[in-house]
Order: sequence, then C-alpha cells, then structure tokens
Amino acid sequence: MNAAGIGRSVRRKEDPRLLTGRGRFIDDVNLPGQAYAYVLRSPHANARIVELDIRAAAASDGVLAVFTAADLAADGIGDLPPFYLPAPPEGDLVFASGLPILARGRVRHIGEPVASVVAETGRAARAAAERIEMAVETLPAVTNTAEADRPGAPQVWADAPDNLVYAYAKGSRSAVDAAFAGAAHITVVELVNSRLMATSIEPRGALGSWDRESGRFTLHSTGQMPHRTRRYVAEALGEAQESLRVIVGDAAGAFGPRNMVYPEVVLVVWAARRLGRSVKWSGGGEERFLGDTQARDNVSRAELALDGDGRFLALRVRTTAAMGAYLSNMGALAPINGPFSLAGPYRTPAMHVEVRAVYTNTVRLDVFRGAGRPEAIYLMERLVDAAAREIGLDRAEIRRRNMIPPAELPYTTPFGMTYDSGDYEGAMTRALGEAGWNGFAERRAESARRGRLRGIGMAAYVERNSGGGPDAPTTIRIEADGTVTVLSGMMSNGQGHETAFAQLVADRFDLDLSEARIVQGDTGLVSEGIGTLGSHSLVLDSWAMTVAMDRIVEKAKPVAGSLLEAAVADLEFAGGGYRITGTDRRVTMRQVLRAVGAEGGLEARASIRAEQHTFPNGCHVCELEIDPETGATRLLAYHMVQDVGVVVNPMIVAGQLHGGTGQGIGQALFEHTVYDRDGQLLSGSFMDYCIPRAGDLPALGVTLDGTPCPSNPLGVKGCGESGAIAAPPAVVNAVLDALAPLGVRHIDMPATPERVWRAIRAARRYTDRP
Repeated sequence: MNAAGIGRSVRRKEDPRLLTGRGRFIDDVNLPGQAYAYVLRSPHANARIVELDIRAAAASDGVLAVFTAADLAADGIGDLPPFYLPAPPEGDLVFASGLPILARGRVRHIGEPVASVVAETGRAARAAAERIEMAVETLPAVTNTAEADRPGAPQVWADAPDNLVYAYAKGSRSAVDAAFAGAAHITVVELVNSRLMATSIEPRGALGSWDRESGRFTLHSTGQMPHRTRRYVAEALGEAQESLRVIVGDAAGAFGPRNMVYPEVVLVVWAARRLGRSVKWSGGGEERFLGDTQARDNVSRAELALDGDGRFLALRVRTTAAMGAYLSNMGALAPINGPFSLAGPYRTPAMHVEVRAVYTNTVRLDVFRGAGRPEAIYLMERLVDAAAREIGLDRAEIRRRNMIPPAELPYTTPFGMTYDSGDYEGAMTRALGEAGWNGFAERRAESARRGRLRGIGMAAYVERNSGGGPDAPTTIRIEADGTVTVLSGMMSNGQGHETAFAQLVADRFDLDLSEARIVQGDTGLVSEGIGTLGSHSLVLDSWAMTVAMDRIVEKAKPVAGSLLEAAVADLEFAGGGYRITGTDRRVTMRQVLRAVGAEGGLEARASIRAEQHTFPNGCHVCELEIDPETGATRLLAYHMVQDVGVVVNPMIVAGQLHGGTGQGIGQALFEHTVYDRDGQLLSGSFMDYCIPRAGDLPALGVTLDGTPCPSNPLGVKGCGESGAIAAPPAVVNAVLDALAPLGVRHIDMPATPERVWRAIRAARRYTDRP
C-alpha cells in the first residue's frame, strides 16, 4: 500500500505553509495604487430614509467618491437574487425579496449598507463616512421569530402579508392524523433553535480591479464558491461571466455563510471600473456581526405518537423559520432541507411537516454547517428523550426499539430518502460502551457527594448528504515533469483538500504527495466548479477524479506500451503501474508519466452529478457536570462513533469531526445572537457573543466505524457537518438529564449558566441551601 494513499493519516500538505505565515489570505493581497472602501451601515432596524447628505463626506481629505443607491441605479446595477426558492406544489411562495447592494429609500435591519466611501486610505474612508448625515422616519420593528408570524406584527415588507416569505408542507397529513388518533401516548415538545454566527477566523474582504483595455475585471475575495460568485457578480454588473475572474486564496473558515454573494464584492469591482483604480474593502470586527449572514433561529412544535410498546407511529412538526429582512442567496434551503433528515435512524411510518419562513428586521439568515439538518436532528433527539422519560423507558432502549436494522436496508423514509448502508444500532451500542453508559449511576452518585449535578446524554442521527446537486467537474493534467495537477472546482476553507485529493492521486498512481498539485479557487485556471457545500467535496470530487484518472490510464497506455515494447492490448494496469499480461514485466506509473510529460503531457476531464444522496450517521454521547449554585456546566467526556464511509485520511476526518462538534457545543452552551425589541444588536462583538475556547471542551473521542457507501466508487459519505449536527442534542440532553432529578424538563439553547441557574430555581423540587 502506498504510504500516502487512502486510509493513511498523512500530515496535511498545506499546514507548513499556513503555520509559517506563507499562506495567502485576503489581507495579504494588495495591488499597486489601490484605493480603500468603507461601507456605512444603518443604525436603524426599520426606517424610511428621508435624506442622505453626502456632501461633507465627499469633500473630506483623500476621498475619491461617495456612492449611494442612486449611483448604482444610474449604472443599471441590480439587486442580488436568491438562488434557491421552494417549488410548487409543496411550496407556496408569497414574496421573495432581492438584496439591494445599497439601501434604496428604506433600511430594514441594523447594519444594512447605506453608502460606500472610497478614499486613498482606509482611515480616510471611515472618517469621511462618519460625516454622512442620514435623516430617517423610524418604523416599528420585529426581531422575534415567533412574534413575526403573529397577526398584527410590524410588517417588514408590504408585499409579504404577515411577514410570510413562503409556506411549505411535506408528508401525509391524513396518515399522521390517523396514527395520532390511535396512539397510546403522545409526546409534545416546543423548542427554539437559537440564532448563530459562523465566526470564521478570517473576516470577509474583497479587492476589485478593472483593466480598461480588455474590459475585464478581477475580484479577489473570501468565499466557498468562486464560480457562483463570478456568475452573480457579473450578472449584477450586466457583464458576461467571462469578463470576470474570481480568485480565492487560502480561506480561514467558511461554514456556509461564505457561500453568499455579498454587496461588498459587487461594490469593489463596480467602483474599480468607475474610478479606474483597484478598490479594496476589508471587513472589520464589527462587520461580521452586522453584515455576515446568520443561521438557525427556528421555533418549532413537534409531536410524536407512540404505541403501547414505545414504538413510533407518526411525527408532526410545525416550524417557523426566520429569514431576516431580505431573502438571502440560499435563504429557503435550510428550513426546507432540514425535514428530509427528521426521520433520523428510526422507523417512523407517517410524517408531516409544515414550515413557515418569515421576514424579520434582522440580518439575513442562511445556511450554516449542516444547512437545516442540525435543526432537524436536534428536534427529533430532544423529542425521543422526552418520550422516553414520559413513558418510563430507558433512553437507549427506546432508540433500539425504533432503529432501522441493517437487514432492512435499503430503507425509504416517508419523505423519500433511501438509506443505503449503515448499522445504526451498532454505532449506538459501541458509543454507549465507550462512554461507560452502564456505569454512569456510580459517577452520578460521586458528583452528588460533591454537591454537583451529573448528566449524560446521547444523540443518534442519519443525515442526508451530497447528492442531487449540480455537476462537479475535475480535470487531471500531466505536466512536462511528469507530475500531476488536479484542477478542482471545489474550494478548500480549511478542510485539507490539498492533502486528501493528493492522496487519491498517490494511491492510484503510486506517487508521492509532492508529485500531485491541487489547483482550486481561481476561475481563470479552473473554468467550471460548484465550490464547497454540504460535505460534497470528497464525495463528488473523488468520483470525478476517479473517472478522470481512469481516462489518464487509458490515454497513457500507448506510452507504457512503447516503454515495454509491447502492444497496448497486452497491457493491464494494476498496483500503480502497467504490466504485460501474464508476465512480471512492468513499468511504474511514475516512469510512464515522465515519458508522457516529455512528449508534451496530456489531460482528462470528468464531470459527475450524484443523483443518489449519501447518508453519514452515528451516535454521540456527552457527559457533564453542573454546579447548582452558579448554573455553570463543565463537560467531562465526549465520545462519538461515526460512519462516514471509506476514510481517506483518518486524521483529517477526526479534525473535521472535532471542529464540527466544537461548533455544536458552542450552540448548545455558549453562542447566541441577540436583538432587542427595537432591532438593536446586543451581541455585536466577541465581548458579548461567546464562543467556546479550548478549555471549555473535553477530549473528543472519535471512533470511525463505517460501512462503504454503494453510490460512489470510493465509498465515501462525507463528514464535515456531522459534529455540528449531533453535538447540540447530545449536550442538551445531558444537561436535562443532570437537571431531571430537580424536575426540570425543558431548557432552550444556549444552556448558559444564567439559564441553567434560573431553571434550577424555578423547579418545584429545588430547595436552596441554608
């Protein structure tokens, strides 16, 4: 086996560059003579703009221009449209707003871009922006998701009665109603899935330039989807896609919000053309809170019908999902995508879901690590735990009774998802064993002797992953020196593509990692691509790479035949080289590729569309301790058993699971974006928005125990979002287990010390110590 091939924990190729300051992030990219842009943002949540006076700003030292919506309109610059909308008959679209580049006569959330100042320095641009005077007529605002969906709430858009963006339904209402009518027990939970920030390490930024002679634009940006950015920025400018080159270098995090096309990227390339100079915008610390898309923010009521043996009969869910003041690029995707994962690993014969997406006077909401699946799994796993407690059944046992066994796979859920592989009960059993589930009572008693409340919780999940999306093209090119270049339409944001993709090449061609180069993130070098989303990268790119490498093997056969002095028909490829069938005469692929390079090289392209989804699955178990006097929660242990299919690099997979789990723990215990009733953002900096630090996390145990996925050649399923999906319910279920002896039955995320403290004191069985 190749030492760098599939299944090996090879150290990441990109890390020496990134750890020694040789990475190329947006702040490292500068052009001679560039100007600097600053975006003035609205301090009002809902207001009509009566007057916008830019005269003092335009006259300020170093200012080159002050742009408003009127300037954009004069150049025919349009709004950014949403990419994804529900389709009939399941979706009833009421009103889909576009996203203006700069506000036109009305602002609808704190932080909405109002004007852009371009100056010789960033400091001069910001100072001038502070001299812009905006007179407004303030209007009532609505920021609470549940309130936005009630009659009489302040209206964000006149064209959206009751703030409704769309109403969506899935499943059989009649089948669910019939099952509930005959149920022995019904469990009901009402949950808030809290609003989050992505908090990527690298803030957003953009640098636009324009070449007068060729009429071509170049945009350096931060993002996950360079080709989508090219398309929509070009459309906003009224230009052909071919006129715009988008370059994304190293990216320190993305997680979904970097899928989006933001107003600032349009502004810098448009301003570059207007001014004849390169223009750079850098998002500061406050920019991410005021301008980046946020996520989650769902309010749900879920009901589970069970028979007398604790087996699931039907599931009924009604969710209201906030969209913010404007429908974002992928705005409808998360709340519509989530229900497809609601079934989890369980047999639930009948399901019906209603989703109402509503406008609020807040920053836009969009996809974030999991894109609706974390919301769905959180809801289901909270519901299953609640049902177990109500009917007096062990939490593991109720799951066992309802889990789909391997013998029933492939299994089609009520929402049409066909699970093709996995051992759900096996993963749970192993996770419980590694977590010491059966010995928990002794540990709980030991904590009680110290005056602490100890809890343990689990979450089992199956998520719908890559599939049904756009084509994923990849090109394999053999260079003059015999090395391999992979032109990938994906986009790494820290996942380790340079290593994992190189491992695929090394495994197939028996090469060193250094002999494979991965090119991505530049539409001038990679003509097509879909970027990175939904853990598609390895699933789709490995497939496309496999097909392209097969074609390289065939195209290189004549060269191998020449080296072996044999007919092509007599050759077979195996073990990273060619041999004459029936003999031990062979030539390595490295030798063949060097000969191919000497003859001018060759390339092969493949484009894959995965019609079948993959279904990563697993079980997480969290153990924690709570101080009842302060409400402080300390995580003691965390174990996860994951089925991600075939594993290319176990170390990278573990890192992805650690990162996702850290974000899930952040949602469960720490993170919360908060607006007041007037629409002011109360958590507008890291002084107010709490993210977990290393000391807040325990050792995260990872066991990779997978079954190959039958729907793609490599057998991979994806792993990037699993941690963020399973961690919130595992942690919150553990919190509620710790509080259960006091009579606490419910708590919403984040379970901060204050919330836990208040829940304890509100419980009927709690008695303060003297």
